[in-house]
Formats: sequence, structure tokens, C-alpha cells
Amino acid sequence: MFVIGTAGHVDHGKSALVRALTGIDPDRLPIEQHRGMTTDLGFAWLKLPSGREVSVVDVPGHARYVKNMLAGSAAIDLALLVVAADEGPMPQTREHLAILELQEVRAALCVLTKIDRVDGEYADLAQAELETTLEQTPFAGAPCVRTSIRTGEGLAELRQAIDHALDGLPARPETHSPRLALDRVFTVTGFGTVLTGTLTGGRLATGDEIELQPGAVRGRIRGLQRHGATVPEVDPGTRVAVNVIGEAAVAARRGMVLAPPGSVAAASIVDLLVRVPGIVDGSIRHNEGVTLLCGTAEAEGRLRLLDGDAIASGQSGWAQAVLESPLAFLPGDRCIVRTPNETVAGGIVVQLNPPRHRRNDASVLASLTLQASGTDRERLVELLNAGPRSRASLPAALSAPKDTVAELLHRLYEDRSVLEVAGLVYSVPWLHAASRRMADATEAFLRQNPLRDRAPREHVRRTAGLDSAPFEVALTYASENGILAVLAAGGLTLPGYQVALTPQRRAEADAFVASLLRGRFSPPTDHLPEPALLSYLVEQGRVVSAGPAVAFERGVFDSMVAEVTQFLSEHGTISLAETRDLFDTTRKYAQAFLEQLDALHVTRRVGDTRTLLRRDPGRTATPAPPSIPEQ
Repeated sequence: MFVIGTAGHVDHGKSALVRALTGIDPDRLPIEQHRGMTTDLGFAWLKLPSGREVSVVDVPGHARYVKNMLAGSAAIDLALLVVAADEGPMPQTREHLAILELQEVRAALCVLTKIDRVDGEYADLAQAELETTLEQTPFAGAPCVRTSIRTGEGLAELRQAIDHALDGLPARPETHSPRLALDRVFTVTGFGTVLTGTLTGGRLATGDEIELQPGAVRGRIRGLQRHGATVPEVDPGTRVAVNVIGEAAVAARRGMVLAPPGSVAAASIVDLLVRVPGIVDGSIRHNEGVTLLCGTAEAEGRLRLLDGDAIASGQSGWAQAVLESPLAFLPGDRCIVRTPNETVAGGIVVQLNPPRHRRNDASVLASLTLQASGTDRERLVELLNAGPRSRASLPAALSAPKDTVAELLHRLYEDRSVLEVAGLVYSVPWLHAASRRMADATEAFLRQNPLRDRAPREHVRRTAGLDSAPFEVALTYASENGILAVLAAGGLTLPGYQVALTPQRRAEADAFVASLLRGRFSPPTDHLPEPALLSYLVEQGRVVSAGPAVAFERGVFDSMVAEVTQFLSEHGTISLAETRDLFDTTRKYAQAFLEQLDALHVTRRVGDTRTLLRRDPGRTATPAPPSIPEQ
């Protein structure tokens, strides 16, 4: 099934041509019929001399309605470029040609209308001017048919020319999951919500579960119609009306995309390969405000150029579009870039929701080039090298069938190039790079804190820029490959790293620990060492800090824990006064000791007493992360 669409300047006879060819008036809105000017998309269908049936999309030609023209041209196979013989090519003729080129419409026919209004010589001049205009586009040399709606001249020849042009076009392939960009949403009494659009990618069938993006709103197909007839399923390349039920029936709006659940993603940031066609007299500049149009949707945003300050007419470049509202995309989608009143460029979507890129970075540009032109395997590896992805998101991220992605992942598992943990797929190069960032963060912390033998896990995670789940997986990789060491208390250090104390510092530390040992349950609180040295002694397991001014020698503290545990086992509770008397100490030390037990989850305070939470507290330790499973 093919879709043909009109294009051309306002009042050059596009809708009249569709009526003459199909017998269907594409101007469905009362205001269109009253004013005689198309403002929105119109639809019809046509049976050609060969018996082939095609869908027809009629688009508005007025400059104010170019966005509606874009919505209609996004999925057509053959364009009918309509030019009035009495006027020749006009401004919207050129803009529509640029749009057809940027949408990569596969073929075009030129239709010279209203030839009954001019003599043959004038018609020759109009056709020659049109052919000159086409020389700047991929449609150079397209056949031209002269027609008159009033006399009927050329209509039969046009039907034959359409048939011939379609003979040279292969049918739209089933490349991936079905997708329908909604161009109309309306309600039919007795049926409910109906959505229309041109189907691409794959088949839809009655009863299919569907999802609308943006928004991830679910629903189900209640019925399908093609060219006014109810059908059980439709093929790609078909104009279709879809009767939906469920939440999708309430949330549907023009610009959304209907697809199987999880097959299409919404994105507010996209990487694009941008091209300014030669027919456009202008350029696009870095950080320029634009409207991005894709399918039947649009969003305002800014275009950050990644490899220059401007893209001139006839040139291409890389850009990142940052949108004010999300749109539904697949990699490979083509979109149009407009400034407030004109079409300036087109783009091919390469990555969805990527990180912010550095400008003029060779590695970024090389990665984008690979994503745009590499094999499916190369693109998958490059995608995973940028960061872990959920398995479910990969088909949409690659615009590839689920079976293809599953086979690629299987081969990568066999090569031990990737692994999967808790639904997230990681590439080994990414894990290695993340491990190095963690090691660098750890080394920097130890260098800035020379008396610490470990860096806090959370500090390393934040500094390395990792989310919690990927951090744990990368930490396992780093420890198993000797990049980092995980200490029993949970801190991170470099393999073989040891704090080197000066003789003076070592003597100071030994003297302080000796004073704590002499003081036992009432250790001295004056002349404490500097915080860095105290932290070192705590990390070495020689001292337990019980507050801002109280520290116990480790062995003394452990004996106190054992005595309190025994007391609680026998009596059930212990008070502050009982703790003070048990160790023949003061209230200050007893209170600091009990608060430390609460912090270690040995005891729990209930009113003015403590109860036992666990009978064998030992020395608290953070368990090592689980080993990465073999694939």
C-alpha cells in the first residue's frame, strides 16, 4: 500500500485536483469549504488503472499552515508537486520542495494545473521554470503532467503517471514495530475515540495492546478501518483509522505516536545530524531558538551545534536539540527544523536523551558518526559504552526489532563484552571506565586526606557521577579486577594503599591510645589529637569515637559492649544510672557510650532505658558487594 500526497503553493489547485482524481472532497472543515482554502490535512483514496489502491493526503499550501503540511508529508511515498500554469513556482513551492527533500520522500511527479487559463507558450515557460527549480533538489528530471480540472485534460494521463511512478517504488518494508503518528483524533457516536494516521514499520491488528507516547498511556485496538472499510489488520504504508479503548481513548491527541508498549520512547533531548538543503537560502546558528517537527508533533527548543558555530546552505553538521516538551522518537526518524516563519533545515535523529556533549569534541563526533552509520552491533555496543541501559529500552533506542536486539545481546554475552544485572545491560568498557573514575575519586580523596586510609563510598559515588545501582555493579567489577579495594567497614581504597605516618605522628598516636587505655571507662577528654589523626585511629580499629569529645580504646569499648549485652540478657533493660554504676564512671561517659550503642543498633532507647536489639554485635562491617554473575 502506498500513500501519495500533494505539495505546492496556496491556490494552485491541490484540493481541486484531489477531488477530480478521487471523487472525494478533502476539504472536510466548514471553514475550508466556505473560504475555498485548505487549512488542515485532507484525506482520500484512489484506485489506479492497474487496480492498485492508494491513499491520498492533501496538504495546505498557505504559509501560515506549513506545520500542517509537514504533518501530512512525513509518511508519503510519492509527492504530487502542484504548480499553477498561470503563476509558475512560488515561495511555498520552494519551501514544500525543501520539506519533501528533508523528509526524504522517495519520488515526485510535477502537475501543471490550470492549463486552460494559458496558451501553450506560456505553459512551456511555466514548466521550464519549474524544471529549473527542481534542479536544486533530488527531484530533478521528475515527469510533468499538464492538467485542467475544468476540462478534464490530463487527468487520465496523471493516473497513468502515478501508476508508473509507483511501479518503481518498493512497498514499505516491515522494519520494526508498527507506529502511527496521529494526525486526527475525534469521537464517533456508538464507537468512541478514533485515531487516524499513516502506518509505518509493521502491522496493526484488532485486539492489539497499544501505547501512546509521550505519556506511556495504554489502551487496546477495538477496530480498524482502511478507506472506509472495516478490516482485521493493516499493513505499513496504509492510511488507517483506529478505534481505541482504555486510557488511550481519553488521553489521545494529535502529535502522539501509537505503537506497541515499550517500542517507542519519549525524549526532550535528541542528537541530530542536521542538513540545510541547497534550495534554502540561509543558515542555522549555534544555540538558535527553533521549532522541531517530527511526524505530526512539534516542540519548541534550542539547537546546540556540536561541530561549528553555523551550518550554511548545502552543509551538514551535528547538533543537540533541547526541547521544552518531549516528543516520541525512534533513532533514524527525520524531523524538520524551523525558525519562527521558515523551514531552515532537517535532521536525522541519532540518540535519545543523551548527556550534554562538549562542543567540538572529536570523540563525541566519532561516536555520533558510528551511531548514525554503523551496523546494528556497532550501534548497540556504542550505545552501551555510553552507559547502562535497561534491556526493555534497547529496541526503541536502536529502532530495531526485539528479536534482532536479543540475538545481538546473546552474541555479546558469549563474547563477554556485556553483562546484565537486575535488568540493566552493561558493557565491559563502560564498567572499566566507571571503575577508573571511581579509582581517580578515591585517589584524590586520599591525597587530600593523607591520614585517611579509605574514601567514603558515597563520596566516591557522587564524585564519579554514578547512580546507586550502576555504582554497585561497577564497584564489584573494580574490586574483582584489582582497581579498587573494599574495606570491611565499607570504605574504598586503592589496592595495597597504606597511610605513612611520620615518626612524630606515630608517637602522638601511640601516646593518645595509651592514655585511653589507662583511663579505661573514663578516658581523658582533653588534649585530643587533631580530627584527621583521630579519624585515622578510628579507621585503623584502635579507637572508637563516641561523640565530639569522648573516645574509647577499642578493646575497652568491646569489653563494655560485652558487659552491657550480658546485663541486658539477664535484666531486659538498662538505664543510664545502671550503666554508670556498672563501669564505675561518670554520667558523661555512660551517656556517650549508650548513644554509641544506639547508633550501632546494638540497643534501642525506650523512654529512659535501653533494650537489646542484637545479642552478638561484634564489630560492624559492611558486606562486600555480590559477585557479578557469569553470563
